[in-house]
Amino acid sequence: MSSSEGDLPNHFELLGTDGAARTGRLTTPHGVVRTPAFMPVGTAGAMKGVHWRDVRDAGADIVLGNTYHLMLRPGAERIAALGGLQRFTGWGGPMLTDSGGFQVMSLSALRKVTEQAVTFRSHIDGARIELSPERAVEVQRLLNSDIAMQLDECVRLPAGPDDIERAMLLSLRWAERCRRAFETAPAGYMLFGIVQGGDVPDLRVASARALVDIGFHGYAIGGLAVGEPQAVMLQMIEATAPVLPANRPRYLMGVGTPDDLLESVKRGIDMFDCVLPTRNGRHGVAYTRFGPVNLRNARHVDDARPLDEESPWPPARSYARAYLHHLIKAGEALGATLLSEINIAYFQQLMAGMREAIAHGRFSEFYERTKADWARGDIAAHVS
Repeated sequence: MSSSEGDLPNHFELLGTDGAARTGRLTTPHGVVRTPAFMPVGTAGAMKGVHWRDVRDAGADIVLGNTYHLMLRPGAERIAALGGLQRFTGWGGPMLTDSGGFQVMSLSALRKVTEQAVTFRSHIDGARIELSPERAVEVQRLLNSDIAMQLDECVRLPAGPDDIERAMLLSLRWAERCRRAFETAPAGYMLFGIVQGGDVPDLRVASARALVDIGFHGYAIGGLAVGEPQAVMLQMIEATAPVLPANRPRYLMGVGTPDDLLESVKRGIDMFDCVLPTRNGRHGVAYTRFGPVNLRNARHVDDARPLDEESPWPPARSYARAYLHHLIKAGEALGATLLSEINIAYFQQLMAGMREAIAHGRFSEFYERTKADWARGDIAAHVS
């Protein structure tokens, strides 16, 4: 452990391991997060079409808010004046905010990256905005998120090695500035560094080692799940995770499918976020123990079966597939809400299953059974 990291209190307790898979407990000012954890994404302070109560009842300990969208509307200073993001939204529990860097890179065509900051035009009103590492930390502190992320530059893959290395080194310099800017944060709040390096293993390792030298409460792996094959993502995890401190949480940003989660936990990742459960729910896709089900398909029109009669989430076992198909085809908002809830609940059930399996030394058994169930669902879908 570096002396820098040694200066930081550790709020993560590693409770058990099974191979590289880990289960633990992360204590935040607004509650405890059980890991492995999946964070549903409430981009603009809301989960599209889903009540916070249902997100909580589905088993989520922590949710994600988006700094880019919230700083543009309604504004970080306004949210601070209204009591912070937890009170403003009514969620009340642990929240992580990303730095806004990814959205700046992906949403704003008019942007300029310099050593000092990234400047861009708001997609709402065209206003010119500067986001420096210091301002990114300031905004997240105004939002009062339990876990803040450093500002980084995320390069879309595929990219050339020179561009990947340039962005990685800039992100490291920004990481140091974020760490200094976060020094005045109250006790219990956390700042995570972000490993960059694209699809180049040596750059990933160099980035991870440099971040550990700077010292953070936790470490994220960024710049993946941006279109590269799953095998490349898993290779980058395998290169990076062993370099990160075992006693700090590891967060894979923007990931992913249930299979991505299972494979990544197997390789030592503790935290995840992704819009997939709600975005795909709005487009008629339900995630189940037996794989994804596309309820837009005509074959569901007369299907009286529920999605999963054994699901602990009531809508998954009580509504007929025919009814869910009807809601989606009719454009009824209830269809998107029900499928989003069902998907959030399934992702949380998957994480709970992994936590229990790791704690009892049965992760490989859980892994094989889960994979077999998904495969069986695909076969059943083709036969029916």
